[in-house]
Amino acid sequence: MNTRINLLALICSLPVLAQASTTLQGVVLAESPFAGAKVSVIDSAGQRLATQTDSEGRYEIGIDSLTPPLTLSAMAKSESEDCLHNNVVRARCMASLVMTVNKDAMNTANITPFSDRLVSEVAGTLGYIGPQQWVERGKPAELKPELLTTPLENFRQGMAAAFRELGDDVQQVDPVSTPIQPGDAMTTVLTTINHNRNYDNNSGEAGAVTLTDSAFRPIVGLQNKGPWEPLDLQRARKDREAMTEAKTRILIVSDSTAATYEVMRMPRMGWGQVFQAHFRPEAGVVVLNGARAGRSSRDFYNEGWYQQMGRYLQPGDYVFIAHGHNDQNCNGDRALRGAADVQNLCTYPNDASGKPQYPDGQPEMSFQHSLERYITLAREKGAIPVLFTPTARVKNAQGKTAFQKGPQDSVVSSHYTSAKPGYLFSGDYSATVKQTASANQVPFIDLEQATIDFANAHPDDWMDYWLAVDASDPRYPWYKTQESGTKTHPDTTHFQQKGAEAVAGMVVSHIRKVNELNDLAEKLLP
Repeated sequence: MNTRINLLALICSLPVLAQASTTLQGVVLAESPFAGAKVSVIDSAGQRLATQTDSEGRYEIGIDSLTPPLTLSAMAKSESEDCLHNNVVRARCMASLVMTVNKDAMNTANITPFSDRLVSEVAGTLGYIGPQQWVERGKPAELKPELLTTPLENFRQGMAAAFRELGDDVQQVDPVSTPIQPGDAMTTVLTTINHNRNYDNNSGEAGAVTLTDSAFRPIVGLQNKGPWEPLDLQRARKDREAMTEAKTRILIVSDSTAATYEVMRMPRMGWGQVFQAHFRPEAGVVVLNGARAGRSSRDFYNEGWYQQMGRYLQPGDYVFIAHGHNDQNCNGDRALRGAADVQNLCTYPNDASGKPQYPDGQPEMSFQHSLERYITLAREKGAIPVLFTPTARVKNAQGKTAFQKGPQDSVVSSHYTSAKPGYLFSGDYSATVKQTASANQVPFIDLEQATIDFANAHPDDWMDYWLAVDASDPRYPWYKTQESGTKTHPDTTHFQQKGAEAVAGMVVSHIRKVNELNDLAEKLLP
């Protein structure tokens, strides 16, 4: 008995551990919860606390020692811990902001694609490139509650119909402070959203947040401000279901020439945007057009664009690999963005004998090796990779817009880099694609030659296919302020609707000619 009394006395005499009275909790959630994610909370004085999410993406942390406003950052569990740079595989990261907290209480602060976009818009207003620059370099004293007013209005405008369809009033929803539960409206909407951070051309760092729906139609991200294109939730859910249940998926890994564009940028279109229409509905083919403007074969992977599509890939699917335009950005002497281009976008073509070229110790900067990464990734999933040469630019042998001197001033290949200052290596990018296909026994489609032939057959009306909009046309107000893509300044690289449809038709025609693609050809419309 005496022993028990003494033990009880000892326990009672121990100091009582202080319990945090002000707490922050929330969920880190995108298309699914971020289990095991690192969560950092940074206060107005730069003090930082850290924790980790559980298996459901939830976290909880005491913040008695912190002074709001607070910046939150979450990093998904991965091999990379770099949220900012693009010359290596970039970690999947999202941010959030908390302007005020209730003392001695539990406070909610979710970290989602929507909160990341809110931070992106606030950061842009304050002069930062994107949310990660704010997380790493921001000045907390600059944060004011009114900075979130317009970003919240943009979110609610873009998501109003989607939340209403689920019986929720988006005006009562705050992406940061409204608690999130499995199966609620917020979780349901997020399953239809693709999230990433864009690329800043001048610095080469991660930029503003971009959001697309499940079929990779843009919602927001072209600019770091302004209204969102409304989410059609019913269509997005139907598309997501179709992707998972399709008999065959085609993933388009490419750049702006294939990409799907914002409604406000009509009639600009990539050929991938209209490719789905060429398949018989009963064939069960779904096209995942994840092509992204401005991306090269190297940073398309490093920035995570491929991974968004790759999670759907199954045996028997196809991966269409059509890069080359932006891989040519290898001029290290170019003013402003030259160094960033070389560090992040550039890959080097094979030499005249077909041998890969790259700086010592940097094989990832070989165009062939970069293309082979997608071949390997496709085959690891039992899918069939297909290589494409890049589409033609309407350029003549002098690198100027073709046909200015008449039909004889024809289009030639412009995917060749000659030996000149600023470039480490010269060579032919289209030839490199063909050599890579041969070396890896991959089906090959020469889309450059097809589009060169097409352009040269249309010397008088080529601007009906490539992007050359009448800037005074009231249907297309976007082009009133653009320096390229108008009748007076035609865009010789990108397409409008008629051109996108023509190129998609060329792809179809070539599929029928490639023996290794006979199974896919049978799924095409007659």
